[in-house]
Amino acid sequence: MSCSEWKETEIGRIPSHWNIYTVNGLVKEKILDKPLDGNHGSIHPTQKDFVEYGIPFIMASDIKNNNIDYSTCKFITEEQSKTLKKGFAKEGDVLLTHKATIGRTCIVKDLNTPYIVLTPQVTYYRILDNTKLNNEFLKYYFLFDKFSELLNNWSQSGSTRAYIGITAQGKLPIIVPPLKEQEKIVDILSSLDNKIELNNEMNKTLEEMAQSIFKRWFVDFEFPNEDGQPYKSSGGEMVKSELGMIPKGWEVKTIGDIGNVITGKTPSSKIDGCFGNEYKFITPRDIDNSVFILNTERELSSIGLEQLKRNIVPKNSIGVSCIGSNLGEVYITGEDSVTNQQINTVVLNDITIYPYVYIYLKNMKEDFLNMSSGSAVPIINKTSFSKINILIPDNNLLQKYVQATTCYFDRIKENMKEIESLTILRDSLLPKLMSGEMSMSDTI
Repeated sequence: MSCSEWKETEIGRIPSHWNIYTVNGLVKEKILDKPLDGNHGSIHPTQKDFVEYGIPFIMASDIKNNNIDYSTCKFITEEQSKTLKKGFAKEGDVLLTHKATIGRTCIVKDLNTPYIVLTPQVTYYRILDNTKLNNEFLKYYFLFDKFSELLNNWSQSGSTRAYIGITAQGKLPIIVPPLKEQEKIVDILSSLDNKIELNNEMNKTLEEMAQSIFKRWFVDFEFPNEDGQPYKSSGGEMVKSELGMIPKGWEVKTIGDIGNVITGKTPSSKIDGCFGNEYKFITPRDIDNSVFILNTERELSSIGLEQLKRNIVPKNSIGVSCIGSNLGEVYITGEDSVTNQQINTVVLNDITIYPYVYIYLKNMKEDFLNMSSGSAVPIINKTSFSKINILIPDNNLLQKYVQATTCYFDRIKENMKEIESLTILRDSLLPKLMSGEMSMSDTI
C-alpha cells in the first residue's frame, strides 16, 4: 500500500478502508450488545455458595491460554444464578478480564448449561451483527499487542490496582476491517491455534494413559503377576505397611531416600545483572498444569547462576510448589534449571524413574494441602517434604512402568516444543495482520 492508503489512529496506522469504532460506537450501531461484567456487592456469590456441579462461575483466573478452564472453576446453583442481575455470558460471547488480571480473553464454548456467570473481574462482549464483526476476530484483536498496551495503560491510570471499568471500556478503540478480511485473518491465526489445541489434547490423552496404568498397577495393585493375571484379585500376597496393605516385596521409602531435595533460592537484589536470558528460573508463576516446564517468565544471567550454582536441578527432576495458593502443583523440569524458594525439587538418584515419581506426586495434591493446613500461609518446608512417604514397587515392575510410559513423556515434551514454535509464529503474525501490514488482498 502507498502512504495515501493508510490512516493514523489511536491504535496505530491501519489501512484507509478499515473502520475504527469505540466500543460505545459499536453498541450505537447495534453491532455489539452493551458489554457487562459480573455482579458487585451483597448478591455476589461467595465461598459458601459454591456447589460441586451447576452453573459455571467464571473468575479471571479461570481464563487460561485463551480458553475457559471448566475443570478448576467454581459452580453455583441455577436457582442462585436467577437471583443475580447481570453477568450472564452465552456461547459465542468474547470475554475480557479487566481487574487485577488485565487482558485475558477467550470465546465461551463447549457449554453444557444455558449460560455461565461472570465475576466483576470479567466483561462479556456479545456480537449482535455478525455480518459486520466476527467474534473470533474480536478475540484476536484483544490479543493485539497495541490494544493490550492501551488496555494496560488505561487500567493503571489513577488506581493502585489495575482496573478498567465498563464505562472506560466503552471508550476503547476497536479496529473493524471488512468482514472478508476479518475472516481471512481468523483463518490464518486459528489454523495455528487449532494445531496448538490438538497438541494440548494429545498431551492430555498421553498423561491420562500414564495415569491409567499407574492406577491399575500401583493403586489397585492389579499389575500382571508371573502368570499374567491381575495380582491382587488373583490372590497376590499383601502385607502391612505405613501406607496400608501393599504387595509383598514392595517398600515404603521417603522422598529423601529416592533423591536429593533442593529448595530453590532467588538471587540477591544487592548484586546487579543477575537476570538475563541464559538459564531458566522457575517460580510458581511458571507452573501452568503442563507436564514439563520448558520456558520461564524470567531467566538468569551467568552472574545469577553463579550465585545459585548449588541450587541447579537437572532435567527430568520433579518440582513441587510448596507454599501459597498453588501448593502441591507438580511438574518435570524440561532442562537444567534453577527455582525460587517456593519450590522443592527432587533430583532423583535414578533419573529414569521420573515418570513414576511424577505421577505419584501428582496424585498427592490433597495430601500436600492437608499437610500444610493450620498455618496462616500454607507451606511444606524442605525437612517435612523430604520425610513424605512414597511407595516403591519391586524393581522389575517399576522398570516395566518406566519402559511403558517414557515414550508418552517424550512425545509430550516434543508436542510442547512444537506448541512453543507455533505460538511464536502466531504471535509474530498477529500484529502484522491486525495492523494491515500483511495484506489480505492476494489471498481473498
